[in-house]
Amino acid sequence: MVGWVGAPHGVELPMQDLFWRNVGVRGGPAPVRQYLPDLLDRVWNRQIDPGKVFDKVLPLKQVADGYRAMDQRRAIKVLLRP
Repeated sequence: MVGWVGAPHGVELPMQDLFWRNVGVRGGPAPVRQYLPDLLDRVWNRQIDPGKVFDKVLPLKQVADGYRAMDQRRAIKVLLRP
């Protein structure tokens, strides 16, 4: 089973290959607000390291550049530093 979270962009799947290999595909939106309080608590208590999901780091004053990079698929997640 293969899963994704969020809206796929420009993705084409080889349906015949997936079918004959018995591979399932599931996905949907991420209910971020539901999980956010618990996740933030885990980050602050150093139970999880969120840095593993960021692939670009920018200063906070370049927030617009971060959104642009994600929109243009040059970054998946941008970490903004003060």
